[in-house]
Amino acid sequence: MVRAAARQGATTATKRMRLATACVLATTAMALAACDAGAPDAGAVAAAAHSSAPVAVSAVQVAAHEAGQSRAQVYESVRQMTALGKQLFFDASLSGSGKLACASCHSPEHGFSPANALSVQLGGNDMHRTGMRAAPTLKYLQAVPAFAEHYHESDDEGDESVDAGPTGGLTWDGRVDRGGEQARIPLLSPFEMGSTPAGVAAAVKAAPYAGAFRAAFGEHIFESDDATFSAVLQALETFEQTPEVFYPYTSKYDAYLAGKAQLTQAELRGLQLFNDEKKGNCASCHISQRTMDGAPPQFSDFGLIAIGVPRNRALSVNRDPHFYDLGACGPERTDLKGRAEFCGIFRTPTLRNVALKKSFFHNGIYHSLDQVVRFYAERDTNPDKFYPVVKGKVQKFDDLPQRYWANLNTEPPFDRKPGEKPALDEAEIKDVVAFLNTLTDGYKAAN
Repeated sequence: MVRAAARQGATTATKRMRLATACVLATTAMALAACDAGAPDAGAVAAAAHSSAPVAVSAVQVAAHEAGQSRAQVYESVRQMTALGKQLFFDASLSGSGKLACASCHSPEHGFSPANALSVQLGGNDMHRTGMRAAPTLKYLQAVPAFAEHYHESDDEGDESVDAGPTGGLTWDGRVDRGGEQARIPLLSPFEMGSTPAGVAAAVKAAPYAGAFRAAFGEHIFESDDATFSAVLQALETFEQTPEVFYPYTSKYDAYLAGKAQLTQAELRGLQLFNDEKKGNCASCHISQRTMDGAPPQFSDFGLIAIGVPRNRALSVNRDPHFYDLGACGPERTDLKGRAEFCGIFRTPTLRNVALKKSFFHNGIYHSLDQVVRFYAERDTNPDKFYPVVKGKVQKFDDLPQRYWANLNTEPPFDRKPGEKPALDEAEIKDVVAFLNTLTDGYKAAN
């Protein structure tokens, strides 16, 4: 089901600052027009950033007025925060171990996903602790809506009467809505960067960019550890809104949609299978078409869904047979605890730059696109390929208690029975993988 990005709620003051930031970062006329219209977040601006429309009023002037700053001050403030955010992103001193930076798990060369094939990354103060989930990409998050239990299309994107169910939010379980809130999680997690607000503040005070930090946030910023930590989160969020870095739309598929590249026969076949509702049906959750207003596809409907990924027994947390990572209903997310309808669901990630990833799904159980596509095609026809077999019986959906199986997706290709023909054959799996490789940014057409 196609879902559009919703506008995210915030306090008036926060909206003004985010609007100012988004407008300054906007690089096209349509994006600036969105600012002029009063779009309250960077996502709405970014969704428009790849179309064209006349600009009636200076967007930056509007943003400056809303933020209570001059136009030049807004530009300079965002420039400073972006530069600081980049330095913070690569600074390992922010971690408890002094060895782990944001970029350690979100490598720019790998689509801001991990550079290695570990299912989950190593961290903590001794750099030997592991969590329970794979590190997701930080690219193309600008259009993700705030989490809603019942999501409805916006009036310009689709039928508002359709309830698309739980949608939005960042992280695998959608428990936070802003980049700064997301950054807080790994910084403070004992099995990731393992620091504290005071520890982060001390690291920034001692950093070579401490002077630039004062210039950006005021001479008194270091007088409060909490204020310093909040400024760090704001700078990281601002950096992660940089269009040319985090949502450049420079893949071969983008060039194809713009009429500037041709797909190979294998890639075209893969695209057709990707979209075919009776075959791959991938596009039902990973939208491949431009939006109604012409914005590029995000390759995610931002929905939360249960697909019964096999239990990854390589994870230390899974040594306890009674432990289950149930996504939106816990244990990491707590506000939906005890609500059975949210158990086992995880947010649909974008497939942009997916070929650069080396581990897949929330528990990192698979390590190639072939394995991933094969799981979708054969989960129900050949379950013995993915789940344990005990005394001749397949232990299907072994990472989700049976009382939550009603949440599992049963739409194609998950609508078949054991022994039936899989939705995709060997050649078709290869074609879908070929298409997925066209979603990698940095494509340059041959002269």
